[in-house]
Amino acid sequence: MDWRSEKSELWAFLESLRSGETLGGTVSSIDSFGVFVALDRGPDHPLFPGVGFISMPELSWIRWESVSDVVRIGERIVCEFMAFDTWNLEARLSLRATRPDPFEEFARSVAPGQLLRGRVTKVVPIGVFVEVAEGVEGLVRELPVRDGVRVGDELTVVVGELDRARRRVTLACRG
Repeated sequence: MDWRSEKSELWAFLESLRSGETLGGTVSSIDSFGVFVALDRGPDHPLFPGVGFISMPELSWIRWESVSDVVRIGERIVCEFMAFDTWNLEARLSLRATRPDPFEEFARSVAPGQLLRGRVTKVVPIGVFVEVAEGVEGLVRELPVRDGVRVGDELTVVVGELDRARRRVTLACRG
């Protein structure tokens, strides 16, 4: 099937969009792999419930349990256009790109060696993850009392390395 000839209006609309452009629309469907958005302008999609699509990682900078923690069907949203998916004939969108990155804000406000108080969010064999700011978690690898630490516990930690490129902060347990 040649989408260009059969769906020329949709193809032309999607081809006219530019990376970084802001698009408004309504959440039309939530699926296990992402969120469909009916865009305010442009034609309807012949198969999907919206011409716009947001993959799960592009919903929010902050960890969430349920998609409904971020968006709901019928909600009006504004997204950033990322790319034209020529295979599915849809606009790939990012909701999180329209919001401040909490890691960048965190990285500007702290320095290595700084003491912070945080909540344990996950205990794994190599250490524990501690949320030190909303949407920012760091790994504490060397935790002498790791076996007694549980999710929800509060810890005082020391900021180690801030890796902006990988959006990671290493932490150490204080004494």
